[in-house]
Amino acid sequence: MADQVFDPLASLRAPGDPDIDVLVWGTVFLDIIFTGLKRLPEGGEEVWADGMGSCPGGIANLAVAARRLGLRTSLAAAFGDDAYGDFCWETLEAFEHIDLSRSRRFEGWHSPVTISMAVDRDRGMVSHGHPAPVGATELIGRPPRARAVMASLGEGEGVIGRDEPTWVQLARDEGALVFADVGWDPTGTWPREVLDQLEVCHGFLPNAGEAMAYTRSATPTEALYALADLVPLAVVTNGENGAMAIDSSTGEEAVVPALRVNALDPTGAGDVFGASIVLGTIAGWPLQQRLAFAALCSSLAVQQFGGSLAAPGWGDLADWWAQQKARTDSSSYHRSLLRRYAFLDDLVPNVPLGVGRRASATIARHADIAGT
Repeated sequence: MADQVFDPLASLRAPGDPDIDVLVWGTVFLDIIFTGLKRLPEGGEEVWADGMGSCPGGIANLAVAARRLGLRTSLAAAFGDDAYGDFCWETLEAFEHIDLSRSRRFEGWHSPVTISMAVDRDRGMVSHGHPAPVGATELIGRPPRARAVMASLGEGEGVIGRDEPTWVQLARDEGALVFADVGWDPTGTWPREVLDQLEVCHGFLPNAGEAMAYTRSATPTEALYALADLVPLAVVTNGENGAMAIDSSTGEEAVVPALRVNALDPTGAGDVFGASIVLGTIAGWPLQQRLAFAALCSSLAVQQFGGSLAAPGWGDLADWWAQQKARTDSSSYHRSLLRRYAFLDDLVPNVPLGVGRRASATIARHADIAGT
């Protein structure tokens, strides 16, 4: 391997444990990101970007985020047999060290593609693709034993089968914790039946808008309490207002503020947040630490361009913590950071020199993004 991989679960591993920490399924896109645009082009106009990069996107954002945090990650996805599929497969398997044994190449099926254009802290996207040749349960079959799986409610087959158990239910029956998110409903109906799927889930991580819409709540806090009646670990993210959570399995409740950062591109930040929560839950961290860690990881991601390109590694986390402790800033905000993240003192001293960073010689070989 080109980089050392820090294993935050090393002290917990024992003979007979699952070989896989987290299993995910979804659609992999080839993402082409243009940065430094002063504005989007108008009809018939050509504009030039200061930077660009190519990387696997879609569900690959989540898989890369989990793997860079040290989780042994398996991705089940359909890949085309075109050059885009070659690129995404090689990047994920050879450079990011993600297990693709449950993924398949399909002849004649071209890879989905997204073009992302970043302009003044916002972005526009154009995507194209076709449904995968097979569904998730057919693709995966009987899933391997895993500590956790990450799924989306209502996407594709959903997490609960009507006639036969889905891959999510099969994985849960083998002991996996199920963590779920949910997508925005463009129809505006927000059917409450979607939340019925939470009966097989351990954790649910919607944003505030989604949580309020599905629970018919007036505030994010009310939505959190409604969700905590349905799932052991309820987490609601609220953008610049931070995040809040209730873990009924441990009896904890926590709120953390967002970090003050120059946010450039939010693509993939939710995936980084989710992967961080999964890691902290598997590792048995207190809820306050899990939320704070997830807020930090996602804040590091939004300061960079490009989905999976921006997912931080333990090297980035160690650098950030060393910088905070070296600063002479005596402001209340900085002293709050030092208190909130003091638990990193027990983690980052174990991070070896040369451990992976977002700008390491993995996916960055294929990128030309300023500042990464």
